[in-house]
Amino acid sequence: MRAIILLPFLIFNVFGAFAQISNVSEEFLLPASLSESSGIIYFNNKLITHNDSGGENKLYEIDVNTEQITRTVTISNATNADWEDITQDDTSIYIGDIGNNNGNRTNLKIYKISKADYTTSTTITAQIIDFSYTDQTDFTANPNNNIWDAEALVSYNADNLMLFTKNWVDGVTKAYVIPKIPGTHVVSAQPTTLSSNGLISGGTYNPATGKLYLVGYTEALMPFVWDCEGFNTADVFSGTNTQTQLSTLGQEQAEAITFIDENSYYITSESFSFTAGGFTVSDDAKLVSFSTNDEVLSNPKIKTDNLVALYPNPATQVLNVKSNEAFLSVEIFNSQFKKLYQGQEDTINLTTFSPGLYFVKVHLNTNLYAVKKLVKQ
Repeated sequence: MRAIILLPFLIFNVFGAFAQISNVSEEFLLPASLSESSGIIYFNNKLITHNDSGGENKLYEIDVNTEQITRTVTISNATNADWEDITQDDTSIYIGDIGNNNGNRTNLKIYKISKADYTTSTTITAQIIDFSYTDQTDFTANPNNNIWDAEALVSYNADNLMLFTKNWVDGVTKAYVIPKIPGTHVVSAQPTTLSSNGLISGGTYNPATGKLYLVGYTEALMPFVWDCEGFNTADVFSGTNTQTQLSTLGQEQAEAITFIDENSYYITSESFSFTAGGFTVSDDAKLVSFSTNDEVLSNPKIKTDNLVALYPNPATQVLNVKSNEAFLSVEIFNSQFKKLYQGQEDTINLTTFSPGLYFVKVHLNTNLYAVKKLVKQ
């Protein structure tokens, strides 16, 4: 949703871990029809995004090589009241109709769509997850001045989503766990909050590293990223939370973030235009990338050299495992680290695997092992 710019400008003095986030770069301008891109995921080597409130009930697929929309999918039983984020797991895509700029919505919902349906049809039907906040008792409309707006949604584990409030009042963000089961749910806030020093507008949880990244911007449209790590599973802000300001981008209304792999991320921004002090400032919607130096969650004995190779990768039907040393077994885990396969063969049939990101763990006979990323198309 478009930001309301408050004057005078206020830029928060927050120190970030600049060594962690690097190579921040503008990739390309988004197509004009996506000037209000508000959520993003990376699936089947394509970006999938949507517009926010007032947009159509459609998902748009973008080829990052051609920079063009290559496919559009309509959610037939959905209305874009205020779509603010999108997330995914191995089998489903979740669209968060969670925007609540006035603070008085009683129809908050998440649309759950099957990846199998998404990949085979351009018109699909969603299951619906309705929810409300157990701690909201006042539904008086208060535009841009309430604590019940939300724009960030992530797939947290196999059973749950997690939503993060935007909070126009004081920037204190709460985290709510929402079951992935269609139906009606009343959700409660986790105990620890985040003083975000701005407006949280998107999120992504990277299961390969166990890190949560939240994107947002200050009142002066200065974009930032929060890195949350080392938390316990029942309290996502209980660990170390570090903010990095993306100052090299200048003013950007950063709206969405997604991980590509353990160290690669994309951000989308909305177009904006405002006038202050006789000057007009405007910018187009764009795609931004950055990288990190995170490590994949693993045993300290992990072997990370070139002893093991997977091919083809991405794979469609069959995966071949080649090793310079004899290996004892091969295990394949999904993006939530659930084991889906274990065997000793060097050729593995993948026809029953859904498209997505997987991790292949090869146990070597030297009591070490290698972990490799696999993309199934």
